[in-house]
Amino acid sequence: MQTLKRYKWTWLLLLIAIIMAGYLAVQSFGFGEKKLPVIGQVQDFSLENVDGKQISLADTAGTARLVYFFFTVCPDVCPITTYMLSETQDILVKDGSFGKDVEFVSISFDPKNDTREAIKAFADKFHADYNGWYFLRGDQEQVRKLAAESFKVLIYGTSKDDFAHANLIGLVDKNNRLRGLYDAGDTENVTPEFLARTVKKLARE
Repeated sequence: MQTLKRYKWTWLLLLIAIIMAGYLAVQSFGFGEKKLPVIGQVQDFSLENVDGKQISLADTAGTARLVYFFFTVCPDVCPITTYMLSETQDILVKDGSFGKDVEFVSISFDPKNDTREAIKAFADKFHADYNGWYFLRGDQEQVRKLAAESFKVLIYGTSKDDFAHANLIGLVDKNNRLRGLYDAGDTENVTPEFLARTVKKLARE
């Protein structure tokens, strides 16, 4: 009788261990997670990076990406949001996913003032890791069209003194589909931890 009771507890402990292993597998690989909706398709582009190289959408395909539109002399939201992205970058660098499974794309819509040198100086202030973070510039109309049609980001103004733009961060999957748009001003919910967690979840799909 004692032997049966001992085996009963052994089987119970084994069953608990199997259940826990299954739970950890679900958490690790994202099985059972609700997928993010597809909002739209990101149109192709070819823009210049800080080294003068043309970077296309295809060059970043195969990773989950956070995309942000900015201008370097922005007096308020652009530096704050870029700082938040740099904190997100640090989280992803620590777990080894940055530049491998996840990349960032920051696109200037003020090519007149945002030279390659100006953009690099701006990026360096936020210790951008160029192994996984593209800073790009291009024709103003091309960038505005890309922002509006692919990311629902409207940009107003023609000079550094009167630009206004939607302060949104786009989430793009491996197949260049838009899967999320986040208000960077919502600092209570849109945090570096939230962005890192969300983009890693997308990278697992």
